[in-house]
Amino acid sequence: MQLRPLATAGSFLLTVLLLVSGGITHAHNITKILAKHPEYSTFSHYLTLTHLSSEVNRRTTITVCAVDNAAMNELLSKHLSINTIKNILSLHVLLDYFGAKKLHQITNGTALAATMFQATGTAPGSTGFVNVTDLKGGKVGFGAENNGGTLSAYFVKSVEEIPYNISVIQISKVLPSDVAEAPTPSPGKQNLTAIMSKHGCKVFAETLLASDAEKTYMDSLDGGLTVFCPVDDAFKAFLPKYKNLTAAGKTALLEYHGVPVYQPLATLKSNNGLLNTLATDGANKYDFTVQNEGEEVTLRTKITTAKITDTLIDEEPLAIYAINKVLLPKELFKGKALAPSPAPAPGPAAADAPEQPKKKGKKAKAAPADSDADAPADSPDNAADETADDNGAVRFDGAVSFSVAAAAFLVFLLL
Repeated sequence: MQLRPLATAGSFLLTVLLLVSGGITHAHNITKILAKHPEYSTFSHYLTLTHLSSEVNRRTTITVCAVDNAAMNELLSKHLSINTIKNILSLHVLLDYFGAKKLHQITNGTALAATMFQATGTAPGSTGFVNVTDLKGGKVGFGAENNGGTLSAYFVKSVEEIPYNISVIQISKVLPSDVAEAPTPSPGKQNLTAIMSKHGCKVFAETLLASDAEKTYMDSLDGGLTVFCPVDDAFKAFLPKYKNLTAAGKTALLEYHGVPVYQPLATLKSNNGLLNTLATDGANKYDFTVQNEGEEVTLRTKITTAKITDTLIDEEPLAIYAINKVLLPKELFKGKALAPSPAPAPGPAAADAPEQPKKKGKKAKAAPADSDADAPADSPDNAADETADDNGAVRFDGAVSFSVAAAAFLVFLLL
């Protein structure tokens, strides 16, 4: 008689596992799919090089129109820039699902499919659409909408299909498009501050323009540059503290938000560790730690923790990301490095117990007169510490609560 609750609990757990596994079956990796087919190795290589592969992997209900190595060699013989190649290949990623069966069952025989090129916003009008037409004799034609209605490529075969998630098909040749093949600006001509201003980081951009740090950013651009740009609300709130910094401190603070290496989002999501910045110079480390938790990427200094909230641009050799907080380097904001004040009795205890930063933060608030002259943002720093601690506590308590609840539920089932 006691076996029935166990069986019930087991059935419940099995059901949960099946539901969870079913919920993640949509995940796909275009690079791994194409790796099984060496005839598309060049196409796959350029999907990775242009970072389109990570965009494909993040989307669902999508069709990739791959071409073989011979067709890619024909494209590469034009000696186009990597950004132009990205535009052309993005025209081969349809934002809809077209399996082999659906291609021969298109309503009214023709469909106009939006592409990843259209989604970038750089394709004027409907030039980023592809015409897909079911022709007589079992043939299916493909043509860029701005190509005068010409169906320049044809369906060859289905490579791999995960129904209604991703379909990878082969078409006979690269789709010609004057718009997609138009020359794109070289990285050195990118207007960094204009990109920032247009996407919610105007305050940081204007501050950068008024600083000597702007030249450092521009000088680093051609060799590779990654910028972590605080959003307007965050940097606006920080401005009073920024104005209290010395001229050298202001420059260092702004340079601290730039990394002299191109770091695509996929790399930040897979590699944890320290990053040097434009402000790094010998003994002045000015570094911070990148840490990823699933799809979330955080940047941790000794004082603050910021989260990447948006990608403003990610085109080699330039990447600009929006972050929700200003990064505070310990070289300028020494709140955590201050010696304990001798006046308050609890001071030494706080210093001897670094694992309790919340108490230390409260102490700093109680004695603002003891703040270091080099740390004008001491109070915000400690507040940031407390926020980080609180966030950590939430994560820990959440995990414990879940475990306790799960255990209690299983005990209830076994009663």
